[in-house]
Amino acid sequence: MIKTTLKAVVAAAILVGSAAAAAPPAATPMVQSKDGYDRHVTIKNRTGWTMLRFYASDSRSDDWEEDILGSDVLESGQDVRINIDDGSGACIYDFKAEFTNGQELTRSRINVCEVSEYTYTR
Repeated sequence: MIKTTLKAVVAAAILVGSAAAAAPPAATPMVQSKDGYDRHVTIKNRTGWTMLRFYASDSRSDDWEEDILGSDVLESGQDVRINIDDGSGACIYDFKAEFTNGQELTRSRINVCEVSEYTYTR
């Protein structure tokens, strides 16, 4: 499945292990959408592999947008906080992550209005 609707922005630098807990992301604005829902989600990579690409798209769409990580990667043990708000008012998104071991993990129907973090594990 290909998805092309979300224009998400990585809202903070990729944080490593315990450094993430020690230093809150100062550059992350706590702005909510017009409907009052906070669609910031911390993606946690606990797979043992480096995440090369990450995509999130409104579940109603059949296409993926651009790789949200861009030229960055998310090492195992790292977290990144992402603003999933695309301005559409949607709360239900599909996630896709691609890893250095060749695995592609797709998760469907994640409610980004209710969850503040999502963890990828083996």
